[in-house]
This record gives sequence, C-alpha cells and structure tokens, in this order.
Amino acid sequence: MSEEIELDDVAPWLVVLIALVGAGLRLFMLEKQGMWLDETFSVWLANQSLGQMLQWIVKIDQHPPLYYLLLHGWIARSGDTAYYVRLLSVLFGVATIPVIYLIGKRLSGPVVGLAAAVLLAFSPFHIRFAQEARMYTLLALNTAVALYALTRLLSDPRAAQPMGRQLRDYRRTWRTPRPVDPALVKQFGPALAQQSQTGWRGWLNRHHWLRLEAVETDLAWITFMVFSAATMLTHNTAVFFPIATNLFVLSLLIWQKKKPPEANATFQPPSGENWVKAQLGILVLWSPWLWPFIQQASRVYQEFWIPEPTWASVGTVLGAFLNENIMVPPGKVPLIWIFYALVLGLGLLYYRHNLARLLLLATLFAVPFLGELLVSLRRPIFYDRTLIWLTIPLFLLLAAGIAQLKQRMVVLLVLGVLATNNFFSAGDYYRFMLKEDWRNAAGYVANFAEEGDLLLFHASWVQIPFDYYFEAYETLYAIQVEKHGVPVDMFDRGILEPKMTESDIPGLLSLIDGRSRVWLVYSHDSYTDPTGIVTQTLDAQLEIIQKRDFYGGQVRLYGTP
Repeated sequence: MSEEIELDDVAPWLVVLIALVGAGLRLFMLEKQGMWLDETFSVWLANQSLGQMLQWIVKIDQHPPLYYLLLHGWIARSGDTAYYVRLLSVLFGVATIPVIYLIGKRLSGPVVGLAAAVLLAFSPFHIRFAQEARMYTLLALNTAVALYALTRLLSDPRAAQPMGRQLRDYRRTWRTPRPVDPALVKQFGPALAQQSQTGWRGWLNRHHWLRLEAVETDLAWITFMVFSAATMLTHNTAVFFPIATNLFVLSLLIWQKKKPPEANATFQPPSGENWVKAQLGILVLWSPWLWPFIQQASRVYQEFWIPEPTWASVGTVLGAFLNENIMVPPGKVPLIWIFYALVLGLGLLYYRHNLARLLLLATLFAVPFLGELLVSLRRPIFYDRTLIWLTIPLFLLLAAGIAQLKQRMVVLLVLGVLATNNFFSAGDYYRFMLKEDWRNAAGYVANFAEEGDLLLFHASWVQIPFDYYFEAYETLYAIQVEKHGVPVDMFDRGILEPKMTESDIPGLLSLIDGRSRVWLVYSHDSYTDPTGIVTQTLDAQLEIIQKRDFYGGQVRLYGTP
C-alpha cells in the first residue's frame, strides 16, 4: 500500500484530532477577559426582538444581520454570559478547520489539506477572534464553505451540464415505484406485495434511493450560492468575495474560448450559463440587504473611525495573518519572516504545473486585500479582522509549500516549527492580550454609588458594556441612579459615537445643574472628545472627589466644591 493511500485512510481521524486541539486552544481561558464594547453591543442587539434588532442594525450599525440573528437564537437557548456568547464564535472557528482540510485535499491532496488545517488550528489570529462575540469566525467559515463548493465545481466536468438536471433526474427516479422481486413473491406469497404498499416500509420500498454522488454537482451549486450570500450577509466588506470569484472564473472562461481545453486541465470552468444563474441566485439571496447596505455604506463614507492605511499598517495586517504576536526588532529581519517567505516560495514552486489553482488562491487573496486599500483612498476601511477570510487561501499556499518538501519527516518538521511558533504566540495572547475592563469599572461605581447619583457616559454608547455588568449590582443591591449620555443619550443622533462639540456644553451644564454627586464614565475620547471638552467643563463646575483608571477608560466622581 502506498504512502498516499495510507494517509488517505487516516486523514479523517487526523482532522478530527486537529479540530479537537483547535477547539481546546479556542476554549482555553475563554471568559478570563471581560466583555469589551463591541462584544456587549452584539449581546445588546441580539437581546432585542427581531424587528427591533433589524431596525437598530440599519440605523446605527455597519454590519449585516446574519451573525446577530444567529446570536439571537443562541442567547435564547444558552444565555448571554461571556462564556456562552463567545462559545458560538468558537464553534464557527472550529468548524472551519475540517472545511479548509477539504479545500486543500480537493486542490492538491490530503497533505496540503492536513497542513492547512494545522496552520488554521494553531493560528493566534483565529484563536483571538474565536474568543470574541463578533462575526469574524462566521465570516471565515462561510467563505471557506463557499470556496470548497467552488473548488468542487471547477474540478467537476459535470458543472458544465445544465444546472438542476441532476436534481430533476433524481426526483424522477425517486418517484418511480420500485418493482417487487418476483422470486420473493413466489416464495412468500402475494401478501408480500400487498404488505409492501402500506406503512413507512412500503413508502421506502416504493422509491429508488440513489447515492449522493448522483446529485453532488447540483448540491455544490446550491452550497456555493447559499454560502456566498451568507458571506456577504456576515460582513459588508465581503462583497469582494464574489468580485474575486467572478474575476477568476470569467478569466478562465475567456481563456478556454481562446485556447481549446486540455483533457488533463487542473480546472475546467463551468458553463457561462450556469455561472450567470449562480450569480443571479447569490444576488437574489442577498438582495433583501441591498438597500440597508447602501445606507450603511453611505454613513461609513461620510465618517468612520478607522485611520488611513500606511505601509506600516499593511505590514501589521500581514503579520497578524501569519503570526499575531510577531515583534520586529529595529533594524533586523526576524528569522520567522524568512522562514515564512521560504515556505511561500515553495508553495509557488508546488503550483508551477497547476497555475490555475495558484491563480485562484492568489485572486482570492489579492482582490479583497487591494480592494480595501483602494476604497481606503476615499474612506479608510482597511482592517485586519474584516479580511480574516484571506487567511484561507494564504494558509493553503503555505500548506502547498510544506507539501513541496516531499519527505514526510521534513514535512512534519517544518509544520511542527510553524505550529510551535504559533502555539507560543498564542501563549503570549493568553497572557498579555487586554480588553476593555468594564467589569471592574462597573464594580467600582457600584461600590461607591449613592441613591440619586447621576451617571454620565461619554462616549454615550459605552453605557452598553457598563450596564452589561452594572445591572447585576443594581438588582442585587437595589442601586438607584440616573443615567445619561454625553453629548446626547445613546443613539439619539442615529449614530454610534457622536462627537462632543462646543455647542453641546449647555446641554451638559443643564444635566449637572443642582447635582451634588456626578459620575463620569469616560471612554473612546480620542475619537469622540479629542479636545477634552467633557472633562474641562466638569472640572470647571465641580470638584473631583475620586478617580480610577481602567483599561479602556476612566471613572470619575465629582462633587460640589
């Protein structure tokens, strides 16, 4: 038995083991860090009714609704503690591991699939976002499933046949009554034929049940359409996914027309008619979100908090994809970068005879990456987590470089070096990664709050993470305080983070007029109050009694002079 056949036999068990290791890394210390602002915003939205949730998403958020809808159902079943709301992201992240194996196996065999699964399982970048109650691991999972379906279609000659034919043939065959075996009727009598027509056994016997392979191409088309639409319904920047797939497939179709297709070609494009139908299907599934997408994009275009990308930030994003905690010493090129470059070079060498597959991976990586950079020339949107799904083609190319080494011991050695490096980097993440500490901020206020105190929140929407922890104290200790946002109450201006201006000072003065004790929960001021108008106004009118810094902000208690 050959080495390849042996690996095929054990590969499914190895994938299960890799997925279990990945699950352990994502579950480890899952609730050590408190919930930060964006996570509590996810919970706040998911706790609304479905109608209210959709209204708030369109009005104030910049993301599609799919993750929030899934979280809504998850919270209804499991509760909204930090552990359980993050567990949903963990499950999405773990599910992506076997999918990337299937993509790699379909592209280049089990060695590439297993290596890519290991890289994903140990990726500190993926571990980090699997431990956040946000949509990023769902984005990676949806993209991976859509990509797997696409690779099946590109490597299946039946994808050129009319879409839906397999399902129609299957339905026709399934509905054809199965004849009773005459030999059995002769042996057991006519009662057998009569009995076979009644009950659930009779219903099963009356149908032809074909193997899944009979409809796998049509199922791949359905999967591609559903998960491509789901990708765009998970994050708005995922519109670059259909742009990338269309660019590749249409180029393949044009190339096929110019040059007769080879019998042993690595990829055969589907028929143009099928591809157009698939794109229309994706558009129909996504179209309910088209108008909200335009509204959200318009608000982002007018103003958004992400800074303009620089060469340094581009390098930081690439570093995050490969190793979340790489520290580059001044004037030196770290060995790990050289190591990654060599493995990527081997990946290019691996696909030297399979340029179509290399171009697929390159297109899926380059188009969204460059697309966000180009859009950022007008309005910055370039951000590492929105591009998390680019790690799928990146890890597949790295895995191909590892497979190029041929010798099994060398393959294991190189893969072990990369996995070990990522493992220790993940250890740094567990030890040093900090999130906004709203748990201690809420506990500090609850410890010193008195009846009738006024709590001011700037930025106004930080009331959401504060209340996530503070409401338990209010219930337990019957704390009675009044809460207001600054410059306005939460979402009163229809935006997430309204900025404090000079014209808002009279409103702030009216809030504190006649108050003997005023709390200020102050956070995100670099964007919403860069000149310090809030603190300057309060400092001029009241006296600071006590103050405490926490990671992500500050709590101040003011009193009358």
